Amino acid sequence: MSISFSTKTTKKNSTVTTTKSAAPPSDVKIEFKDTLEIYENISLGDFVTDTNVELKNKDSLVKSNKLGSNKIKVYYSYDGSDFSTELSYEVKDTTPPLLINTGWNTKHRVGTPFNLEKYVGYGDNYDSKPVLTYTGEVDTEKVGIYPLHAVVTDSSGNTSEFDISIQVLNDTSDSPDDKPRVDFKDFVKKYKGDNVSFGIDVSTWQGDIDFDAVKKAGCEFVIMRIGCYYTSYDDIKIDDWYMANMEKAKKAGLDVGVYVYTTDNTKDGIKKHSKWIADTLGGEKLDFPVVFDWEEWTNFQEYELSLHDLNSLYSLFSDEMGKYGYSAMLYSSRNLLRTIWDDNSKSINPVWLAHFVDDTDYEGDYQIWQASCYGNIDGIVGDVDMNILYKDK
Repeated sequence: MSISFSTKTTKKNSTVTTTKSAAPPSDVKIEFKDTLEIYENISLGDFVTDTNVELKNKDSLVKSNKLGSNKIKVYYSYDGSDFSTELSYEVKDTTPPLLINTGWNTKHRVGTPFNLEKYVGYGDNYDSKPVLTYTGEVDTEKVGIYPLHAVVTDSSGNTSEFDISIQVLNDTSDSPDDKPRVDFKDFVKKYKGDNVSFGIDVSTWQGDIDFDAVKKAGCEFVIMRIGCYYTSYDDIKIDDWYMANMEKAKKAGLDVGVYVYTTDNTKDGIKKHSKWIADTLGGEKLDFPVVFDWEEWTNFQEYELSLHDLNSLYSLFSDEMGKYGYSAMLYSSRNLLRTIWDDNSKSINPVWLAHFVDDTDYEGDYQIWQASCYGNIDGIVGDVDMNILYKDK
């Protein structure tokens, strides 16, 4: 028994007519999209745009993770009989690379080699190695301002362009820090309301903390760095003050959570370091999920990850922590939640939003808002991040 079909292609849809030894009739019609975007999340029912048959596998996802020609098997019934056919379609990448850091106020020390890669950051939804090129010249032996025009191109030929001025200077030190500080008690007073609590996050940078004084100042929870991993490290490194912080914070009666600062760019690394986190916790009861904290955006291209790859690694981290009895949370800034992290990453677990403003305009869901990195609180010498937990979210 043979199946023959003809295909008529229009600008947006393709039509497949299937006949099978006198049945079904020749007027069977299946129209479908002839192209999909890479990683497009679409079911067969939505992929087929018009038909006069009953699709049996309409809830199946149409694969879109490979560029070029693809096929999907369709099972359907018509006039009381069951049939199948294959639909052919193309997967394309039409999304330009994402410019993450375009080098605001870029300073370069006179007499040193210049490499634009060190001053900018970019990534692509599909390509793990987009290419940066630029026009213009930088005379590293002469103080001055040098304008450049840069282009980032991915493997599908999509481009993103930007202009950047390189300041060649004798002194490239940072300007004095004149940002105003906020007292934690004033912070609590400003945002106090029903179903909210207030806390801080800490790491080795805060040194030896008096958590009794912290709690007395109105703090109700602390999320502490358990460790950090950079791809330049041989292995993950426990935070110097983690053990003391956990012991003293719990003794003071504070709710506790942990975060890991990571630049893991492989599945094996995620699995290995998730186990390390679980082993280090040793069954410790937490009041918050384990937080995944990726903050290395300045030169993101160095990690040779596509944005899709990074989201997949976070999803794997979530799965791995679940195996050890812990849930996960995603920490990121407002802008990066809008541009880097996909809907799945923002929905599988709670989100910890970083946005240092008086009133955030982030439109997505979040459970914790890190509203300031310039807080002052009794019990800590120096700055500390201040957070609001929304208990009803």
